[in-house]
Amino acid sequence: MLRRSIHPQKSLVAVLYLHPPLFVTTMFIHHVFFWLKHPARAEDLLQLQEGLQRLSSISSIRTQHIGRPASTHRDVIDASYSLSWLTTFDTAADEASYQQDPLHLEFVATCAYLWEKVVVYDSVDA
Repeated sequence: MLRRSIHPQKSLVAVLYLHPPLFVTTMFIHHVFFWLKHPARAEDLLQLQEGLQRLSSISSIRTQHIGRPASTHRDVIDASYSLSWLTTFDTAADEASYQQDPLHLEFVATCAYLWEKVVVYDSVDA
């Protein structure tokens, strides 16, 4: 039986190639918080959520998440918003492209009347 000698450094390269690390080294995060004018209106919340779901088809978006405030209660948590929209992009240029995408412009034009306040947090790798 013939046994192969495996070079330790080459095998590590092969492992990293076949199983890349789980952490991401480059990312642009765009997190938007919406406060509805009429937060008690279920139809307004649904319309905003459907509008955000349509945005998820924009090709420059790597990942996306629509969220509601969690049931967590600590002094540092602001759970006063109605919905949040978290998107990740590979680059700042991809996020800039998203801002000008016709679907995004349509979303703003058709849904802006629903909210009274929007706060955006953009971040990049530290």
